Amino acid sequence: MESTFLSLSNTFIFIAFLILLIALLPLGISIKSKSESKKYEKLAIWMIVIAFILELSYFVMRWLATGHAPVSNMYEFIAMFSIMLIGGFLITYHYFKTKVFGLFAIPVSLLLLGYGSLFSTDVQPLIPALQSNWLAIHVITVTLSYGILSMSAVAGLIYLIKAIPADENSWRARWLEAVMIAILTVVMYMVTTVFMQNIIGYNDEFYYTDQQGQQVIAEYHLPSLINYNDAIPVEHVGNNEYEPADHFHLGIDLPPVIKAHTLNTVVWSIIIGLITYGIVRLIIRKRLFSLVKPLTKKADLALMDEIGYRSVIIGFPLFALGGIFFAAIWAQMAWSRFWGWDPKETWAFITFMFYTIFLHLRLNRGYEGEKSAWLAVGGFILILFNLIAINLIVAGLHSYA
Repeated sequence: MESTFLSLSNTFIFIAFLILLIALLPLGISIKSKSESKKYEKLAIWMIVIAFILELSYFVMRWLATGHAPVSNMYEFIAMFSIMLIGGFLITYHYFKTKVFGLFAIPVSLLLLGYGSLFSTDVQPLIPALQSNWLAIHVITVTLSYGILSMSAVAGLIYLIKAIPADENSWRARWLEAVMIAILTVVMYMVTTVFMQNIIGYNDEFYYTDQQGQQVIAEYHLPSLINYNDAIPVEHVGNNEYEPADHFHLGIDLPPVIKAHTLNTVVWSIIIGLITYGIVRLIIRKRLFSLVKPLTKKADLALMDEIGYRSVIIGFPLFALGGIFFAAIWAQMAWSRFWGWDPKETWAFITFMFYTIFLHLRLNRGYEGEKSAWLAVGGFILILFNLIAINLIVAGLHSYA
């Protein structure tokens, strides 16, 4: 029965992915078309609703298969984040009828699902620290807040793309282009990882000593530019047996407090992303955000500003509740202390303070319009940094996440 539930959950989320991808077509047509705009818009929204129901069904089926809330590893957490982002879009659309949001929110959700699929989807027993009802309470609240806060970033990005001329020689145009480069880098990271791991089958293994003094194996699916101190290249010869091998390594070594094999992938993605950006710029001969600027033509800047603000007003208290308050209670139960400045806890505090400052500047210093949009985009960058860099690169008590 468990295998049936697991199979159903995988099928549901895969079908949801395809429906969301296809829904971009009628949604785009509804923005471009004048005569049949409503028809295509209705079709797209119904497709997104069906996809969201399938994603929720994935969550329920996987919960039944595992016996616990499916938010205990990177794949499950990212999938939940993606689901909540679609939920955030549907809530935003219900109140403001902002269909242009879908052309930005859905690709981000699809990218998250694609990124999450790079991690193991296997069901594994919970480690002792995760065997608590607070797992579901804490993580679901955090991902819900992420989904709502992401809407403020989408509104901010739409605002900036429409408000900033693509040919303007200014710092704000350069910073917006940097945001687009970051998005392109994430896409290239996914493409490169899938290509090297699943198509080329590149796999180098290194034997090293982790923070706990245990000897473990690190797998590299891209040539080693960065590695662990005293890492030994090995080759798997069967069961748990390895023998010395000759793998490429540039020679940059780091202590095990940094997950060098993950950082290596991030460095490669930045290199490949910048090369790809250079090629695209040579072809189009203009800034990258100019390609999506036509999609924002009908966007109401005042409405985007209002949605960005309201999203933070709702999402910030939820994050404070799930990411700080509930997390502290769970930390006391799991590790006998409410707070320990673990990397994940520290970054949660930084994120909390960022949105606190956001609201202070908005309410008391008049940071509206473009200034507010930049802050909203910056907040989403903090969330992604927490998701990718803190979870995967810095070793800590939350490394299992």
